Amino acid sequence: MSEHTAQLSVRTGSWCLYVALMGVPVSQWPEYDFGPGPVVPTPAERSRALTELGFAFTDGAEWEWTEYSETPDDDASPVRLLASIGVCSRDGGAP
Repeated sequence: MSEHTAQLSVRTGSWCLYVALMGVPVSQWPEYDFGPGPVVPTPAERSRALTELGFAFTDGAEWEWTEYSETPDDDASPVRLLASIGVCSRDGGAP
């Protein structure tokens, strides 16, 4: 079973969930756009989005949040949030 990392971040004013696939161009990574709005998608909404993309959480996986600066080494830079979780293909194989 192939394990991957799903990530949730804000892109151009919308929360976007995508699955990072090693060896695959970023432009071909599966992604789900939650639409405009500042509200973070709920865990249930994220789960449904992953299901639509053909993935499921790995056993025991939990969302991990990371904070980072939009401009590295600039304390006045806006802060961005990135959430990550382990996932696998729902059919057990590679997507």
